[in-house]
This record gives sequence, C-alpha cells and structure tokens, in this order.
Amino acid sequence: MQNTIVHNHRWANRLQTVLLIAALLGICAFAGQLLLGEDGIWMALIAAGLGLVITPAAAWRLTLSFYRARPISPRQAPVLWQLLETLAERAELPTVPQPYYVPSPIINAFAVGNRQQAAIALSDGLLQRLSTRELAGVLAHEMAHIANNDLRVMGLADAVSRITALFASAGQLFLLLSLPALFFGDVAFTVNWPGVILLLFSPHLAVLIQLGLSRTREYDADLRAATLTGDPLGLAQALAHIEQASRGWLSMLFPGWGNPEPSWLRTHPPTDERIRRLQALAPAAPWQIHAPIFAYPLQPVARLPRWRIGGLWH
Repeated sequence: MQNTIVHNHRWANRLQTVLLIAALLGICAFAGQLLLGEDGIWMALIAAGLGLVITPAAAWRLTLSFYRARPISPRQAPVLWQLLETLAERAELPTVPQPYYVPSPIINAFAVGNRQQAAIALSDGLLQRLSTRELAGVLAHEMAHIANNDLRVMGLADAVSRITALFASAGQLFLLLSLPALFFGDVAFTVNWPGVILLLFSPHLAVLIQLGLSRTREYDADLRAATLTGDPLGLAQALAHIEQASRGWLSMLFPGWGNPEPSWLRTHPPTDERIRRLQALAPAAPWQIHAPIFAYPLQPVARLPRWRIGGLWH
C-alpha cells in the first residue's frame, strides 16, 4: 500500500472534516445571533458542546432494538469473532465490538456506540451474499468508524443541525406573530429582511454541510479499513457487490434508477469513486480465510422490510 497516498488522503479528509464542522457551527451560531443576539451565539455553542459530551447510553441499544437485532455469540460464528478480534486489536480499540444479526434481506451494516462500548450490526442479506474476504473489508470499514470517533462526530453534526432548525422555527414563529405590526405600519418595528432570509435557509445549509461531512467520513473509513486489513481490494469488491445487488434489474433497463438524487444530496459518496480510491492503493496479500462465518447455515430471510414515513421498518 502506498504510504504517500494514504498520508495525503488522511490529511485531506481531516482538513475537510474540520472545515465542515467549523462551517456547521458557524451557521448555527449565526442563526442564534440573528434571533437572540450575543446570547444566541453562546446558547448555540453550549448546546453543541452538550450534544458532543452527552451520549445517552441507551441510544445505541434503542437503535438495535428498532432493527430487531440480536447478538451473535462466539459459538455461533467463531470466524466472525476471529475477524473482529483481529481488527479491534489493529485498530487499538479497548474492547471488541459486539456483532449483531439483523433479520433483513437488505444488504446493510452499521456501527453504534463509542470506542469503549460499540456494536456492529450485520444484516442477513449481507452475511448471505458476501464472501469472507468481502465481509472482512466491511467489518474493517465499520471498525474504522468506531476507531475514528465518527459516531460522535456525526452525532455532533446532527445536534448542531437540529439546533439550527430550532432557531429557524423560532424565527418563523416570531415573524408570523409580527405580521400585524408590519401590516399596520408600526414605525417602531423594523425587520432585518436579509437576516430573516438567511435564518430561514440556515437549516438547509446545515443539512448540506452535514451530508458533505458524512461523505468525508466515509472516505476516511474506507482508507483506514484498507490499512486495517492490508487488502483494499477486498472492500472494493464488497462495495461493487453491494452496489450491484442493491440496484436490481430496473437499473439495468433504466440507468440512474437507483440514484435519482444528485451526489451532493447523498449521505455516502458515489460507489465508483470509493472503488477507484481503494484500487489506487497498492494491494497486499488478502486474508486467506476459507472457513464459513457461522458454525451452522443461516436460514434465508424472505420477509421484506415495511415502509414507514421515516424509512424502513424491519
């Protein structure tokens, strides 16, 4: 693996992360200043700090219960635990993240928690479709999110975006209550219209920055995953496999079917670009693990997730 490429990518990702977080905090503080003056700035910064420090212990358990996830024991999947223990040691994590099984045919994996106590959820579709080499790349990617404290960074970004949206909603309410004074021409009442417009659009700007931050952290997790396994092509193959399986036959008939939104509105970077970056790293010898992940075969999950307003319900 080319150390120069890794070093350059790592510092570029860190710089982008710092700039995006600074921009996000700046928008939030600006919205607070427009609404409440100097007190609004301090209120925004204090609330953002609390959002970074306070991480509810039950939040990640609630997320796992939402997906009906259940823990996987070392007896059930000894090879999976071997991979996790090796990756956790290389990532210098104090504990090995607990793997969870999600009974869903959708190919998905995500991490919750923090460096001290984390969990990695793996869907049935992921475990059934990926090879051991590809699964090692996915596990390393999620392990990288945990080691990089990405869960806390994205939690901070989400808290700042919510605070900004709260300021904007308060500004809308204030403007609505001030309409009578505007209609009757109260000379003592003035409105900073440029500030009002910026305040109303501040949540949308915050969301765009949050999405950009998410894409940057994904690139960085890919990079660290490649260093953890020493096999960037394993993760690249997994990404290609997941992309092909998720697009389906409609995307073959109608190009662009699976990604109708522009790239700057996505939480993840384009898969082709992620694969290109991984392939640019000189591959090392892949892990030679041919044993099955589980000690006994899994029964395929045929039940599809149900739709709800906020997304999918498994």
